[in-house]
Amino acid sequence: MSFLAINGGEPVLKKDEIKAWPPIDKIDEDYVMDSLHSPQHAFGKHFEAFEKEFTQWVGAKYGRPTNSGTSALHMCIAGCGLGCGDEVIVAAYSWPSSATCILHHNCIPVFVDIDFPTINIDINKIESAITPKTKAIIAVHLHGVPVEMDPLIAIAKKHNLYVIEDCCQAHGATYKGIKVGNFGDCAAFSQNQNKVLCAGEGGFFVSNNEEIFKKASLLWNFGETKAPYEKRDNHAYALGWMYTPNDMTCAFGRAQLSKLDSYLKQIKENAMTLESTLKDVPGLILPYVPDDCVSNYYNYTIRLDCEKFGFGGRKKEFRDKVIEALAAENTQIGLWQTFILPKMTVFLAQNAYGYGCPWDCPHSEAKPYDPEAYPMAQLHTDTHFGMTYPLRNPNGPEIAKKVGQAIIKVLENIKELGL
Repeated sequence: MSFLAINGGEPVLKKDEIKAWPPIDKIDEDYVMDSLHSPQHAFGKHFEAFEKEFTQWVGAKYGRPTNSGTSALHMCIAGCGLGCGDEVIVAAYSWPSSATCILHHNCIPVFVDIDFPTINIDINKIESAITPKTKAIIAVHLHGVPVEMDPLIAIAKKHNLYVIEDCCQAHGATYKGIKVGNFGDCAAFSQNQNKVLCAGEGGFFVSNNEEIFKKASLLWNFGETKAPYEKRDNHAYALGWMYTPNDMTCAFGRAQLSKLDSYLKQIKENAMTLESTLKDVPGLILPYVPDDCVSNYYNYTIRLDCEKFGFGGRKKEFRDKVIEALAAENTQIGLWQTFILPKMTVFLAQNAYGYGCPWDCPHSEAKPYDPEAYPMAQLHTDTHFGMTYPLRNPNGPEIAKKVGQAIIKVLENIKELGL
């Protein structure tokens, strides 16, 4: 087992040993087939039930199912009444949707570096990014690790800013015993394939503020004030998109929601097994979760302390070779995001809609996006790797332990990689 699979050795895991996510059972089949054979495939009974059930599960007052997490984030921007030229602060490392949702409503993203241990926005650097045009902060609970919300909200209150929670990866994660999605003015979730609540695709908008909910709902459904299952006048009262999901997707989401708490329990057990396997391995930086937070371990993210392996000046090259070796061990370990947001073309070019818009619009101010200004985000990007499916149901602790053993195997045989 000590001879690396990348060089012809025996892999730690068999090719199909890690089972697919999400597990499908009779509950899923019954709900989806019931929707399929119903006469109402848009805004049917599963849509209405999912709207109520997920909103209650989060603990929010108001909620809307959406067709993606990205559309739910856009609804957050619209719900807070943000518009052309308004600046919104967001972490420099996240999925592009955390920042492009700002562009969708002609607002301007302003990036803040991350706190390296948590990979979330560095709260201590937020105030220096605030200008007279700043209107909101997006708190991205990345990889299921909650942002420390009390100090972030204190900054927002001091400067009269909205707080939007990006919970797309954080279903069930808690801060001080309360589920994320209940701290800001509104929040967005995703039901994408990779999420701990999977409906294939989809999302969810929630808020405890009725006015924000109503404004967001205008965007959700053609600018109308009523949902399609309510009495409608078919009149557009504001700029609107079509962000509604179909009934079958909601049926799948409902079925998976009925099992979500058990999923989260298993994922945490698997994550703790992996952590106990790796805790004494030199050169690994394991996930950090603050004491007042509970992660859902959406993505178990590890960083390499490349200096300890003698590759301080070749971090990315070293990390990429380690991932290649881990893939050969059938671990399903890989990269999640390979660019910090300020390095992405749409932000560097400042030309989202042509003619320099929205940065060049009359009410906006161009922002200097200097990638060198976000060293912690770049360090993380160059040194991380992670996993989702190996820790997900129906896989158990035995798989998590084997993944850990594969990581140890590769690191103990670094010389075989020929670097």
